[in-house]
Amino acid sequence: MANTDIVRGFKLVGTLHGRPAQIRRYAILAADGTATFIGDAVKVGGSSDAGGFTKSVVQAAAADAILGVMVGVDKITGVSDANLNLYQTHRPASVLMNVWVCDDPDAIYEIQEDGVGATIAVGDIGLNADIIVAAGNATSGMSGMEVDIESKLTTATLQVKILGLVDRADNELAANAKLLVKINNHQYGSSTGTAGV
Repeated sequence: MANTDIVRGFKLVGTLHGRPAQIRRYAILAADGTATFIGDAVKVGGSSDAGGFTKSVVQAAAADAILGVMVGVDKITGVSDANLNLYQTHRPASVLMNVWVCDDPDAIYEIQEDGVGATIAVGDIGLNADIIVAAGNATSGMSGMEVDIESKLTTATLQVKILGLVDRADNELAANAKLLVKINNHQYGSSTGTAGV
């Protein structure tokens, strides 16, 4: 049975330490012209909101160190409180918004591998890989990010570590497999990642 090709970016599913994952509020500034989606990996933006209280983030690119994954959006600054995250599906381009990010270095995520040029194999569990960044879906709010399975190596600086395959009847070692990963090259980690095995 072939895996269904459904791209949703990173989906938080647990932690290595077994406790709830840490989620914090960050800002994406109006100067950022990239729409950002739930499930997108983000990195520190190097600034903050106008008050200096909320650190900024931007969408991470392939090969960037990653701060965490956007798991929700907050109200749009200057718009009534009626516009809460229950109604907002993503952060549109060039709009100042607060977003919720899982920045826990021990968080575990489900994410699809792209199945281009290679597919996941049993011997790939424990290897590292980079991500592919693609536009998200403005209707569903879901990210377009996937694991670039062709990039799988032991290299310590690659973005994610492959922990295993999601254990479901509709998932197998084939193209578009759903993987369990953790961020390997984490901005709040103590190094630029660990080598894959």
